Amino acid sequence: MGTIGVISDTHGLLRPQAVAALQGSILIIHAGDVGSPAILGELRQIAPVVAVRGNVDGAWAARLAQSEIVEHEGLLLYVLHILEELDLDPPTAGFHAVISGHTHRPKMETKGGVLYFNPGSAGPRRFDLPVSVGRLLLAEGKVTSEIIYLEG
Repeated sequence: MGTIGVISDTHGLLRPQAVAALQGSILIIHAGDVGSPAILGELRQIAPVVAVRGNVDGAWAARLAQSEIVEHEGLLLYVLHILEELDLDPPTAGFHAVISGHTHRPKMETKGGVLYFNPGSAGPRRFDLPVSVGRLLLAEGKVTSEIIYLEG
């Protein structure tokens, strides 16, 4: 049981509202386009962090993997930046959720019993898209999710 904070596309900007929204997380997943290693350091002050490399992350991010698998209390989560680069079948592989970023558009959708979750962008505002983070709520062998829209 617990809450996993999910953030993506910070592009070097970690808003105080995002930090506040992620408080109480047992783990934070950053789904890429971090922008700076300092962002991950700040997030680690809240909870342990699993992060993947985004398509515009620079050379500093070479140590970040393109994808990560997170296991928590028997639940399997697959993390990557660009959903279209998914090269496996999540239901067949036993994943409960696929976490991605890149589009800057928050989205929650369940297909084939698997949650596909994009927290949207928590970084600089892009066009008229919202600024948001997300939460995964893990309980009784199930994953549910919510999008948290941030001011400004």
